[in-house]
Amino acid sequence: MRTFDAVSYQPTHFSWEVDGKIATITLNRPERKNPLTFDSYGELRDLFHNLRYSKGIKVVVIRGAGGNFCSGGDVHEIIGPLVRMQEAGDMQGLLEFTRMTGDTVVEMRQCPQPIIAAVDGICAGAGAILAMASDIRIGTPDTKTAFLFTRVGLAGADMGACNILPRIIGAGRASELLYTGRVMTADEGSNWGFYNCVVSPDALQQTAHQLAQDLAAGPTFAHAMTKKCLQQEWSMGIAEAIEAEAQAQAICMQTKDFGLAYRSFVSKSGLVFGGN
Repeated sequence: MRTFDAVSYQPTHFSWEVDGKIATITLNRPERKNPLTFDSYGELRDLFHNLRYSKGIKVVVIRGAGGNFCSGGDVHEIIGPLVRMQEAGDMQGLLEFTRMTGDTVVEMRQCPQPIIAAVDGICAGAGAILAMASDIRIGTPDTKTAFLFTRVGLAGADMGACNILPRIIGAGRASELLYTGRVMTADEGSNWGFYNCVVSPDALQQTAHQLAQDLAAGPTFAHAMTKKCLQQEWSMGIAEAIEAEAQAQAICMQTKDFGLAYRSFVSKSGLVFGGN
């Protein structure tokens, strides 16, 4: 059986830390507000894919270093080469890049672990997409979120934004942000449901880690099933969704954690999920 050793994993293009059942990804180019490159996109995509095979990691936190989350694609290391591809008529190269970036979101949504984005400061372009693709987002009053693709002559339709963002904040609000590329303030992000909560910058990491600990202490298989259903049911009618959830719950009822929760309730003992 394939496994992924998260403890010994050493990425090249971002930082990685494991604390018990919680893994933290830190985008770590603070001098440039943590932009992404071709290589960091690919490494993130591969990491989220490999997390399917990790038995020890229950929750993932993604954050940025130096008071900012992520400024998007690096102007010199991504935008410049893409312009040169365009000038050379390299449509295949352009498509390979856009498919790779989209695959990063696909792998984030398909990895079984809940992903918490701890977002401070600049959260723009591809950075906003990484936050959007996470399961839970925590911001600060300093957070500035912008899907600014139209500012560089591209469509707002990037990496699943036209599919996912309207489901989080509503079609009208998503349309405005994706057409204009303007900044969504922290207050707007909180009021619209993009951010689950907004805390002070000093409390951001502790808040994210505490939530991660709470989730990591829960029923691992059931959390993965919840994430899978949240993903699959987007395209289902209500009857189909109810049947999918009936099957999901029947499967969860076969886990040890289900019986453990019942026996703990009956005996009035403390409940500690085993994660299986």
